[in-house]
Amino acid sequence: MRIPCHRQFASFTHSVRIPKDGVSLQWLETALPGVWEVRPNVYRDARGFFLEAYHQAKFAELGITARFVQDNHSCSSKNTLRGLHYQLVHPQAKLCRVVDGEVLDVAVDIRAGSPTFGKWISVLLSANEQNQIYIPVGFAHGFLAPTDGVQFLYKCSDFYDPGDEHGIRWNDPDLGIQWNVANPLISEKDSRYSKLADVPRKFLPHYSVE
Repeated sequence: MRIPCHRQFASFTHSVRIPKDGVSLQWLETALPGVWEVRPNVYRDARGFFLEAYHQAKFAELGITARFVQDNHSCSSKNTLRGLHYQLVHPQAKLCRVVDGEVLDVAVDIRAGSPTFGKWISVLLSANEQNQIYIPVGFAHGFLAPTDGVQFLYKCSDFYDPGDEHGIRWNDPDLGIQWNVANPLISEKDSRYSKLADVPRKFLPHYSVE
């Protein structure tokens, strides 16, 4: 399977925040259709801050209608890299955020037949900014913890199935993801994943026009 030769997709095509009337959320479009950076309004005072991390009706107004059924929480030491992961039979849309530290969060379009197949974007998520990334089904996901003690939370639209785990090699040279770290801490499982071009089509999600 041939990977597109144009791979520099780490920046946003649009950086304009688009607030919706009456909705305490803002979104930024990325270079991958359906992948959004979400910025909730953060109300700060001398006591600290308050924000709505998730509000089903307000997210629906932004077009994010996934039904989330599982919340996950991971803690990572500095230079830990997790990914690139996906489930095939039970695909998971994800809504990701950081409550301590920061992560470089990466989404890769792995939908066979997609116009953006093999393209990727990255978003820096931080506890200070309180920003989030929404990743729909059909994308591989991974993140790097450039700070120590990162607390990473994410919602999933389907349950984790250990028998449905799939992945793409984090340093696939055809993708050319700019992790900006030479020797990250990765699991043995993640180190065994193949390049995207070597994954049989039957083990990839397929693109469909809704």
